Amino acid sequence: MERSYPTFTVTEKAEHSIRLGHPWVYDSEILAGECENGRLANVTSRKGRWLGAGFYNGNSKIRLRIISRNANDDFSEAFFERRLRHAVDYRRTVMGPDFACCRLIFGEADLFPGLTVDRFGSILVAQTLSLGIERIKPMLFRLLVKILREYGEPVEAIYERNDVKIRELEGMEQGKGFFPGEGLAGDLPGVTEICENGIYYSVDYVNGQKTGFFLDQKYNRLAAARLAPGRRVLDCFTHTGAFALNAAKAGAAHVCAVDVSADAVAMAERNAARNQLAGNMSFREANVFDLLTQMAESKNREFDYIILDPPAFTKSHGTVRNAERGYREINRKAMQLLPRGGYLATCSCSHFMTEELFCRMLHRAAEDAGRSLRQIEARQQSPDHPILWNVPETNYLKFYLFQVV
Repeated sequence: MERSYPTFTVTEKAEHSIRLGHPWVYDSEILAGECENGRLANVTSRKGRWLGAGFYNGNSKIRLRIISRNANDDFSEAFFERRLRHAVDYRRTVMGPDFACCRLIFGEADLFPGLTVDRFGSILVAQTLSLGIERIKPMLFRLLVKILREYGEPVEAIYERNDVKIRELEGMEQGKGFFPGEGLAGDLPGVTEICENGIYYSVDYVNGQKTGFFLDQKYNRLAAARLAPGRRVLDCFTHTGAFALNAAKAGAAHVCAVDVSADAVAMAERNAARNQLAGNMSFREANVFDLLTQMAESKNREFDYIILDPPAFTKSHGTVRNAERGYREINRKAMQLLPRGGYLATCSCSHFMTEELFCRMLHRAAEDAGRSLRQIEARQQSPDHPILWNVPETNYLKFYLFQVV
């Protein structure tokens, strides 16, 4: 197919990466080419062979984001509608009855670089982190609403959570608000209710972390809950209480939910009351590192099951070593606090903390604590956050269940 787009020539290294299916071309990998930021461009090898087409942005270290390596793609509205439909159909298949609350678009894994769309019932919450997608998002959002409604799925509003600093690195302004569109509301309260694993949650999609709720741990919460009956559970970094509530619903003797954020703790308490689970739960606003230290110093043996679901301690290669120390500290202290035969759920949501690094850290933490780990399960993110094997960045969540012996 004849292509009238500007053309960029890339290095042999970039050519090899593109052929393997990775969608990013960095600034140092471009040999020649010029284009308006946010526009589609052809990508060719040094020998002039067409490699793909992608969005260009001279403001970003990732200069080109490949969206297709198929020479027959025309990038018309019909092209993007097919791709959106593929993403939606995939979720309908893998999520089944959980399709009402799931991630509809997961960036590069769905070949929409920099775009996230989470579904909370009739509310869609979107985040756009690449300029190319930013320029076509009115079309994408209109098509996505159309597809969902064709399937009989209600869409009341789209809320944009573009209040992240990374947008500035792409030459875009930060901001948040309802996306205007025909048949879309623009003045809702900003809090909605969802049901996950039979538990009801209030989701603050305007002011909550990320898009308001972490959907990627959906099935890990169920796995963790299977160990909870009759146990005294300490849920660290509880956020809005999801792991804690699953444990309480499963029949834990008692669950203590801890978070450093007063707002998060208050939301967790409201969620517990909403689900009539507050009777065997307590809530604590505290720094988890400090709390575990205090408990260790006082030789507190109150809990026989500890859940560690921390935020990402690292968002770059440069801070991995510091992050490893943080993960090691909380895991060592948790292992020391547990009686022999107690249970530990532990995870990392940072891509940069690879599975190899995370496992090595757990080995060292166990050695420091004088404990051994009996693995029960190793899990990853839920399938609405698919892992594209040739894009390692899409593989980010590590989740382990252990008995500590």
